[in-house]
Amino acid sequence: MSVEALSSHLGGLGNAAIRSGLQTLEEHYSERGVHLVERGKRWHFETAPDLAHLLRREREQVRRLSRAATEVLAIIAYHEPVSRAEIESIRGVQTAKGTLDVLMEAGWIKLAGRREVPGRPVIYATTPEFLDHFGLSSRRDLPGMDELRAAGLLDPVDDALEEAMESAGSGSTDEEEASGDPDEESSEDAGITS
Repeated sequence: MSVEALSSHLGGLGNAAIRSGLQTLEEHYSERGVHLVERGKRWHFETAPDLAHLLRREREQVRRLSRAATEVLAIIAYHEPVSRAEIESIRGVQTAKGTLDVLMEAGWIKLAGRREVPGRPVIYATTPEFLDHFGLSSRRDLPGMDELRAAGLLDPVDDALEEAMESAGSGSTDEEEASGDPDEESSEDAGITS
């Protein structure tokens, strides 16, 4: 906290008195496991340098992305550089700023400048960390539609709809071909023999 912030919390105590108190506390904690230090005009406690290695714990943090974040990341990877409006157009729903923030904090996307159109929207692109994390040497290594379908990553409902649309566009149905037109007489009914 800054001296000014401490002053407001301590009922308007003068800055000189607070600085004097902070220096006394700094000396008091100098021989302990934590030190009171000033960095950038703000005071805080930090671990003593000689003990820091004992308290350091490195652990890999598993980060699960929401469905929205996964969709946005895929859109950026396949269409970069892309603006937020373009992302929303592809997804068909509004994209929360927090979704983009999560991806930026993970280091997978970055601001790539501004599009030269009215309003100059910010455009986003993937980072080298994105490629490293997903084991890609370049964006060309991203899987294509056939690979995604084979891996079962595309929605089976969409595949079924696509197949139904293809079969509907091929002309008559199997039932019509099997029964024929009921208004037409067969050659035997008309009395024609060979």
